[in-house]
Amino acid sequence: MESIVSGLDLRLYRLELKKELTNILNWWMNSAVDVNGGFVGKIDHGQKVYPEAPKGAVLNARILWSFSAGYNSCKQEEYLAHAHRAFNYICNHFLDKEYGGVYWTVNAAGQALNTKKQVYAISFMIYALAEYSRAAESIEAQALAIQLYQDLVKHSFDSKRTGYFEAFDRDWSEIEDFRLSEKDGNERKTMNTHLHVLEGYTSLYRSWKDEGLKRQILSLISNFKEHIIRQDNYHLNLFMDDDWTVKSSTISFGHDIEASWLLLEAAEAIEDQQAIQSIKNIAVLMARASLEGIDRDGGMFYELDSNSGHMLREKHWWVQSEAIIGFFNAWQISNEELFLHQSYRVWDYVKAHLLDLHHGEWVWGRDKNGRVMIEEDKAGMWKCPYHNSRACLELIKRLDAFASSNDS
Repeated sequence: MESIVSGLDLRLYRLELKKELTNILNWWMNSAVDVNGGFVGKIDHGQKVYPEAPKGAVLNARILWSFSAGYNSCKQEEYLAHAHRAFNYICNHFLDKEYGGVYWTVNAAGQALNTKKQVYAISFMIYALAEYSRAAESIEAQALAIQLYQDLVKHSFDSKRTGYFEAFDRDWSEIEDFRLSEKDGNERKTMNTHLHVLEGYTSLYRSWKDEGLKRQILSLISNFKEHIIRQDNYHLNLFMDDDWTVKSSTISFGHDIEASWLLLEAAEAIEDQQAIQSIKNIAVLMARASLEGIDRDGGMFYELDSNSGHMLREKHWWVQSEAIIGFFNAWQISNEELFLHQSYRVWDYVKAHLLDLHHGEWVWGRDKNGRVMIEEDKAGMWKCPYHNSRACLELIKRLDAFASSNDS
């Protein structure tokens, strides 16, 4: 492997990421296991565990994905054991065996709490189950992932205008509140859900080469190109109505850079050469647009209201995680050194400002004044090991591939 590229020691970069992957997964194994089954629903910044906290589908799916992907990369048996733990809990408590799909939350005892069908959560279950099916060589997990995919196509897919509707009641009937959280727009179609439906379908397609699934992936790529990616600035539209009319002026830098590499991953998974070339060009433009969110210290801001010009200058853990991958991906496509250096600048920011060197894992983020956001979770409905472990895993994989290509 060519060690020094554009002034950066890529071997050292890989070693640092490998060490951090171990640190992240060790924290979840040591701190988040629930003696009553599965994993606890909430741990605060001070490491206090809340044993009675509800447990979220998103958190549990992301835990399953992280340990499964960790095992698939490192072959550490303890990772697989924790993936088994997450899988069993999901099967016993989150799957809606009557209507299909998954519950949004269960209580601490594992009983259904919020039975709303949030397509975002189901997408993450597909993503996690597909990864686990490869780790555990589980036919059952793959079958569950396929069933959830079929649930979405049957109940959520818009056969008239394409795309996916956001949320439903437990029996898939109409619902008034589609939102993932209070800060979201209450719209029937969102960028965020479409991005993670695509992500889940891509993971499933790797081991289940179904033509219908491939068509859905191509349709989702088209949705992004035609309705979600703005052609004037290559940022993403966040909220849309049934007809894809845009209902938001907010720019989310973390989603911009995340989508730039996930879209290419999807096109490459289905081996559609036309889509691959098209998305490569778009991915570089999206990464360049995302640079607008970079602060002088190398970290990435959260979002910008393009109408008012107000910048939310917080720096969240997940945004930095996606930036590490997205800028590296843009460098691989374009060979522009700017992107490689920006990937490492974000990693430098993480090392200096987000790693919790006392307790482990990463803090939620820093506020506009640079202070740690201590009111936010260390583990919770949204804070989980997926973004940061994936950043480590994805860069390790890409750096290994780069080493192999240079050694051959």
